[in-house]
Amino acid sequence: MSSESVKTNWAQFVPLASVFFFWGFVAASNDILIPVFKKAFDLTQGQSQLVSVAFYVAYTVGSIIYMIVSYLTKGDLINRIGYKNALALGLFISALGTLLFYPAANTGSFPLMLSGLFIVALGFSLQQTVANPLAIALGPISTGSQRLTMAGGINNLGTTIGPLIVSFAIFGAASSQNTDMSIESVKIPYLVLGAAFLIVAVLLKMSSIPDRPQAVVEENIESTSVRKSALNYPQLVLGMIGIFVYVGVEVSTASNLPAYMEKDLLIQTKDIAPFISLYWASLMIGRWTGAVEAFTDDMNLQKILRFIAPYLAFGVFLGVNKFMEHDLTPFYVYALVILVLIFADMASKGNPARMLLIFSVLGIAALLLGMSTTGMMSVYAFTSVGLFCSTLWPCIFTLAISGLGKNTSQGSSFLIMMIMGGGIISWLQGYMADLTSIHASYIVGVLCFAYLAFYAWKVSAILKAQGIDFDQKISGGH
Repeated sequence: MSSESVKTNWAQFVPLASVFFFWGFVAASNDILIPVFKKAFDLTQGQSQLVSVAFYVAYTVGSIIYMIVSYLTKGDLINRIGYKNALALGLFISALGTLLFYPAANTGSFPLMLSGLFIVALGFSLQQTVANPLAIALGPISTGSQRLTMAGGINNLGTTIGPLIVSFAIFGAASSQNTDMSIESVKIPYLVLGAAFLIVAVLLKMSSIPDRPQAVVEENIESTSVRKSALNYPQLVLGMIGIFVYVGVEVSTASNLPAYMEKDLLIQTKDIAPFISLYWASLMIGRWTGAVEAFTDDMNLQKILRFIAPYLAFGVFLGVNKFMEHDLTPFYVYALVILVLIFADMASKGNPARMLLIFSVLGIAALLLGMSTTGMMSVYAFTSVGLFCSTLWPCIFTLAISGLGKNTSQGSSFLIMMIMGGGIISWLQGYMADLTSIHASYIVGVLCFAYLAFYAWKVSAILKAQGIDFDQKISGGH
């Protein structure tokens, strides 16, 4: 890798991180739409999860379209039009999707609402295919996963704010029983969001983000691999399943939480938003913690930042909810849960495979605790899953595309395709909840984490056989 890539290019990274914010804002807002639509359209728990299905399956459809276009034009689409142009195109497609919320809200059409979400996510699919490997490439490989974790922290600033803003737009001063008014209130925040997509698209076109990241260019030149397809790499194939189950457990844990709190704890829908916000803020807390290595090579400073960063993120959550005039009393005890995250992050020592293993085991423990308890203890346990999901995306993504060289963008597209797990596993858990109970349905998440623990163990041996050792890369970088 060239000397220019030794340090993170912050001038390019910061504007790139803005698109991560949008993904989080919309994804977390879906958790507020689900219970609203369930009441308004008299849906079962399984049917209500069609919101997640429409949103996350669009990622798969988008990836398939990308591959078909690349095949028909006999060349990689992103490499041809450039990374920056691809980002702008993705934002434009998402903006088109938000326009459907206007007629959908006016007519009270559930299928039209789902269509709007589908098109928004279709644009996100292209954005994710570009932005994830780009975030890794804008600096040294040793801190690639930490840089992606940092971008994820920006993503979760959106997930923390999104549910609160959409909940306020839907309920506001209106009664939660007035579902007609609630549905019509959805159109304003999404139209504003569409305008923001277009503004950021223009700003990105004017930014210094490269059309082709230097790291990928160098890997093309230096690669000695004769593999013609990304699917020839076992780390990618197993990683695709990893992304499927990871996004699945992350989304399904949150999307089924409102129904659990309504049915078992008798909490009103309009009062659930702060807890959904806490779940997604937990991902922000974890990602801010996991990103400290991308800021500095000073080990002593890293130790200090590992304690400051998570509580700074927690403070953001408290501040936003204070501004929205929510009662903060139930959330102070969560400061103790964050300590578990900090020590787990320290134990990983920056190795993405080790971090994936440790956090997957903690995710299993959190879900089992939630399933074996009741009341607020179970809510805190389920919410803490957000902490342990926080750094799994960058870990899986980094491990899966390591060593792919010229097949990196193709591999990234395959990984983005598997985001459909967020919809399918959410629906599966909703279906399980209809058959048994929402409490018991969280066993689906336990199985997802079990696979991730297996992948963490298996991929280390696969990469070492290809000459890739993250312990050596990290020690060399610091």
